Amino acid sequence: MKILGLDPGLARTGYGIIEISKNSPELVNYGCIVTGAGENHGNRLQIIYREVRKIISKFKPDVVALEKLFFAKNVKTALKVGEARGITTLAVISKGLKIKEFTPLEVKLSVVGRGRASKPQVQYMITQLIGNLKEIPKSDDAADALAIALCYFHSFPRNKIKND
Repeated sequence: MKILGLDPGLARTGYGIIEISKNSPELVNYGCIVTGAGENHGNRLQIIYREVRKIISKFKPDVVALEKLFFAKNVKTALKVGEARGITTLAVISKGLKIKEFTPLEVKLSVVGRGRASKPQVQYMITQLIGNLKEIPKSDDAADALAIALCYFHSFPRNKIKND
């Protein structure tokens, strides 16, 4: 089973793909979709949509895990992230995939065992839990996306996850 984790944002949408083999997560790929601040807003959303669809076509995940917008201090930022989440969701469902959403608290609890874990703790744990991930991804967004994918993996009983 391949799981695509997505951490949506307007400037950077992180993605991380893991494959479950013998009930163990292995890295497939990770990265970020980056849009320029000077770019037209609509074009930025279109880039995210197009790139998420390309990732799905290339890696053919079975499921998608997406971070929920849980809390934002700045209303403008929340609206932009909400738009990025919406366009990401549209890209995923247009490819016929189902989405499971997780809050940041759920992701941290699943990966670290503490819902209030720090970002460095989460980043360290993904390198411990993903068999062939040797170093922390340079992009926080990609690291978060891998943690979201791991959260999906941890949220289901092992006997319900099919192995190839």
